[in-house]
Amino acid sequence: MRRATATATVPAIALALVALLPGGVATAHGGGETLYATKTPYRPQQDARTYQRVPAGFVPVFTENVSRHGSRAATSGEDGELVLALLAKAGADGALTSAGKAFGAEVQGLLDAMAKVGYGELSGRGKQELRDTAARLRKRLPALFGAMPAKNERIDVVSSGKGRAVDSGTEFTKALVAADPALGPLVGPARTDADLLYFHKSAGGAAYRDYLANDQRLAATLKKIREQPRTDAAARSMLRKLFSASFVNRMTAADRVAAAEAVYSLYAIAPSMSAEGDWHMDRYIDSRDASWFGYLDDAESFYEAGPGFNDSDITYRMADVLLDDLFRQVEAKKAGTSEFGAVLRFTHAEEIMPLAALMKLPGSERPASPSRPYTYADNVWRGSSVAPMASNIQWDVFRKGSTYLVRMLYNEKETAFKAGCRPVSRGSFFYNLDELERCFDRAKAAR
Repeated sequence: MRRATATATVPAIALALVALLPGGVATAHGGGETLYATKTPYRPQQDARTYQRVPAGFVPVFTENVSRHGSRAATSGEDGELVLALLAKAGADGALTSAGKAFGAEVQGLLDAMAKVGYGELSGRGKQELRDTAARLRKRLPALFGAMPAKNERIDVVSSGKGRAVDSGTEFTKALVAADPALGPLVGPARTDADLLYFHKSAGGAAYRDYLANDQRLAATLKKIREQPRTDAAARSMLRKLFSASFVNRMTAADRVAAAEAVYSLYAIAPSMSAEGDWHMDRYIDSRDASWFGYLDDAESFYEAGPGFNDSDITYRMADVLLDDLFRQVEAKKAGTSEFGAVLRFTHAEEIMPLAALMKLPGSERPASPSRPYTYADNVWRGSSVAPMASNIQWDVFRKGSTYLVRMLYNEKETAFKAGCRPVSRGSFFYNLDELERCFDRAKAAR
């Protein structure tokens, strides 16, 4: 969540906010359900026992994924440091509530735990999310993994190169090998492909980065959403649980929002750190206030990496490179030129969200009209379901003779391909590869 610059009119409060961060800006990265937005910890969205049966005669021959890294620590301690400074200032002024006095210890404990894990690195929960997803993958396709050693089919592991993505790949493959040691020699050396899995910061994302930095409509829309009266009301409500009314009233509106966003960011990251401690952020933050800040975070993600405006594809067209690779790997398998039984990719929310929008996955089908900004009331897009921690898109491939079928799982839920793609039968989640190539206009993409 990008923060607006806070402009304090009360010097004492301004110093508490501004001393720690340039321009009084505190940075948070995410949120959940509607409470944690894209910081929502992962859980599979369907019991595998309820998956449709594979059509008769078809056997699994290949699987591939695109996975976000698992739950992690915050990328820095700035939000916690800002909150601790504000708590210290209020304590010196006798302006802390009983909850505020207890909150400081909670914040310090969370900061200590995140520093021990490493800022931005996988938490214990995040590692377990990847291990569990890998175990379910192998259990879902026992015939595929059981046959791979005899066929000497390799497992390709590729990531963005960022630590948490690299480590996610390591945890995932370790779990596969722990379940079946015969797979160990098949796991290729992990490799980095930033153009494929960090495209928002690579050469292919240049136009996108210009959009983020310079698009006036984007800036005006996010400003309009952020500056609704509900934002200051939610900030006041959140801070009043911790500070006296007079202390909160002396803050400027910008400082109140910046402080509330910092508190919210700690609330949002705490579930990802559940293996490192028993946090009780819900004691200090009302869910209604957290939901509003979760909405603000979702709105930013929607316009910056999701469906965005209905007259532009700037937020997601760069994901073409990743969709192309998904098809390319299956097509190589069909052509007999692939040495892989599995291709495992590990990336970030900034790649999952555009890919979901490009593919029109559930929740990402509908952009917003420039005249009607995104709201929870009129758009089902939620960061918690589109790109939670360890979110994933998986394609399982099955063969019978010369026919290849593809089944897609989105966060491990059987998911239909976009409208216009015809499954093998009504209501089926299995698609002929030839049909998917037609539906996604692969012939045109190849030119």
